[in-house]
Amino acid sequence: MKNIIPILSWLPSYNSSFLKGDILAGFTVGIILIPQGIAYAIIAELPPIYGLYTALIPLIVYTIFGTSRRLAVGPVAIDSLIIAASVSTLAKVGTEHYISIVLALTMMVGIIQIIVGVFRLGFIVNFLSKPVLTGFVTAAALIIGLNQFKSLLRIDIERNNKIQYLIADIIEKFSTIHLKSLLLGGCAILIIYSLKKVHRRFPGALVVVILGIVIMKFFETYFEGVQIVRDIPKGLPQFAIPEINWALIKQLIPIALTLSFTGFLQAISIAKSFVEEDDAPVLDSNRELIALGLSNIMGSFSSTYTSSGSFARSAINKEMGAQSPMANVFAAIFILLTLFFLTPVFYYLPKSVLAAIIIVAIFGLIKIKDIQFLYKTNKKDFIMMLVTFIVTMTIGVKEGILIGVLVSIFVVIFETTRPHMAVLGKVPGTSHFYRNKRRFSDVILHDEILIVRFDAQLYFANTNFFKERLADFVKAKGPKLKVIIIDAEVISNIDSSGIAMFQELVTHYKNKNIQMYFTSIKGPVRDAMTKSRLIDTIGKENFFMSIQEGVDHFEKGETGGYDKYIHQANVN
Repeated sequence: MKNIIPILSWLPSYNSSFLKGDILAGFTVGIILIPQGIAYAIIAELPPIYGLYTALIPLIVYTIFGTSRRLAVGPVAIDSLIIAASVSTLAKVGTEHYISIVLALTMMVGIIQIIVGVFRLGFIVNFLSKPVLTGFVTAAALIIGLNQFKSLLRIDIERNNKIQYLIADIIEKFSTIHLKSLLLGGCAILIIYSLKKVHRRFPGALVVVILGIVIMKFFETYFEGVQIVRDIPKGLPQFAIPEINWALIKQLIPIALTLSFTGFLQAISIAKSFVEEDDAPVLDSNRELIALGLSNIMGSFSSTYTSSGSFARSAINKEMGAQSPMANVFAAIFILLTLFFLTPVFYYLPKSVLAAIIIVAIFGLIKIKDIQFLYKTNKKDFIMMLVTFIVTMTIGVKEGILIGVLVSIFVVIFETTRPHMAVLGKVPGTSHFYRNKRRFSDVILHDEILIVRFDAQLYFANTNFFKERLADFVKAKGPKLKVIIIDAEVISNIDSSGIAMFQELVTHYKNKNIQMYFTSIKGPVRDAMTKSRLIDTIGKENFFMSIQEGVDHFEKGETGGYDKYIHQANVN
């Protein structure tokens, strides 16, 4: 039961000495969650109360089923943007139909996450590479920020997820800005940044929310025209199962898959970063998927939208001394008190202040340093990031993720079909060290020996590349060539296409009076060669423990006497 419900493994042994840190962390996260929940719900084009519901229900469910002691689950900016960008194409924003689709989508996300977790398919998220996520998150952050200009400046622009149209609309309507809204929002941005200078975890969002409410309540006549949040319902949401049908499922599957994997990848990367710092046991990614899935399913029954892990709130948990997941419980208690008693307080909250909070939050998502790092260190990764960034900004959020994943898969396929392959020479003054001749111009090359290293598994997609490159090396070597030594130390696996290729090559070069030697063959490769009888075609006498042993055999006829280790195979 402890594996299924992790709370049973830590709650019975909960230590009262943990209370101080957990209470402080919990209430700090709860305080920050109030304005964030409201702001993120607005990003998702939902009524503000849905942000508070999402700050409560998933947090409680994750505490029961999650394995991280500091991960804070709830509404996040990226999920909110994806929902707004996607669901707005299926239903009119602000309608009951829009809300019902969002709840159905949340349930689908939870179901997908549980299925992937139960069948231990968490490795799928590896196709969402870091460069792809960097490009996607940066583009999405810019779109979120620009969309907030509608509230920050109180200008009548259409919500749009294509940056070229959004910028054009802002420029066209810029002359109609509402100066008092801009004044409040601009001051809120300055205050939040100033308080961050004092202490980076200072709850600046809460401060500007309080100031904004006080100003609008007591000085409303001086700020005529500034839009406010107005009524937020009290109490808990009603339990209801989202309406769903096959036609809707087909429409929502691409969005649900995107949210499932981006949400999981975000949560697990945050949780793992704190595991490394705390030297705690390694997290089980698949159990985390199940916990997130249950959070989303249970949340969809209680008027919440898709939730995931928040780095900022998780970092606050750590910094404030959270010792266990009980910190999440205390955060939930604070949200609960707010829902029952404090929602009327937010009536006068200016929308331009909420826009300011969102804009400051998304600035942290713009990955300038990561982009610079990719540009300096890996051009292929930089191109992947750039393609994802451009597609996300100019075509759409779903399309950006899809193209990014496809580009990642293409790069993986390209690199495995054309892996690194090197001609080796002997390091001067050594008895057995060999290195790439393109990197070291002083290595010694034998006129009659070609030593080749192939740095990948050998399978159907790269056998032609191997053959063509080997032919180029043989041609460059010239007519004196007598033996080809294949250094197989890095070849971890070989399939039937690779076996057939070696059958062909050994025969081909034997007819040209060129012998093929094989060194450092790994066990799985030996097994495949033995089963296919390739080892008989090559000749057992042409297998060696090391490159030097092969060279000595050619030059002096010596053998190392390691047949037991060279020819062993697990074959019946």
